[in-house]
Amino acid sequence: MKTQDLKLIVQEKYSEIAQNSMLQNSTACCGSSGCCDTSGAGYSMIDGDYSQLEGYHPDADLHLGCGIPTGYAGIKEGDAVLDLGSGAGNDCFVARAIVGDKGSVTGLDFTEAMVTKARANNEKMGYTNVQFIQGDIEEMPLPDNAFDVIVSNCVLNLVPDKEKAFSNMFRVLKPGGHFCISDVVIKGTLPEKLQKDAEMYVGCVAGAMLRDDYLELIRKTGFENIVEHQLRETPVPLELLAGYLSPEEMKAYQNGFNGIFSLTVSGYKPV
Repeated sequence: MKTQDLKLIVQEKYSEIAQNSMLQNSTACCGSSGCCDTSGAGYSMIDGDYSQLEGYHPDADLHLGCGIPTGYAGIKEGDAVLDLGSGAGNDCFVARAIVGDKGSVTGLDFTEAMVTKARANNEKMGYTNVQFIQGDIEEMPLPDNAFDVIVSNCVLNLVPDKEKAFSNMFRVLKPGGHFCISDVVIKGTLPEKLQKDAEMYVGCVAGAMLRDDYLELIRKTGFENIVEHQLRETPVPLELLAGYLSPEEMKAYQNGFNGIFSLTVSGYKPV
């Protein structure tokens, strides 16, 4: 499938979530009731409870994350923070509680409906130093050397060209700035059908990279002092896989595939 077609599928699905405030969607990545859960098996990547964090706004939490990157990001008062794939604004508002009045928070999202929802939530909160922009992570409409910290939660796995995404992250970070992202990675060999299936792509499985390749891409981009804060396995129910794989493919999958993981990692742009 062409890159633009995949982007359109992602945009359409997340528009649906934003417009309907779908707190229990079945096909969007990391949704609360299951990731592409056609079997009722309850596959979910969700990790972490935001509700006790300062700045938490329930209307902004669509339960689409696979970690809490703001908890490891080392954000400080006065920082300029960028959230990639900001959705309805959940991580942005948590970051705003840390940066305070002297800092700033920018949310970037590919989906117009999500940006509209986030702006409406921000209006309720009354923040003047939080903004939401529509744009593509592969081609960020943002200036060079503008941010102290980048966060992202279960989003980069949906980006077809992750090399472009990390290159743009490197570009917009200030020298000495850093990122902290939670994302989906895999270990082992993903069957070809799962690699190419669009529904599973939106469901965060087919879009995921091998963990080792993911970390190597970060290094090749130029980031240093890379730290893995958390690596949590999320088993995929066999009932779910049975909808995609033949018995022979299922056997090969069980013999050669190690699992899907939620990874929280950070890295620094050299000074």
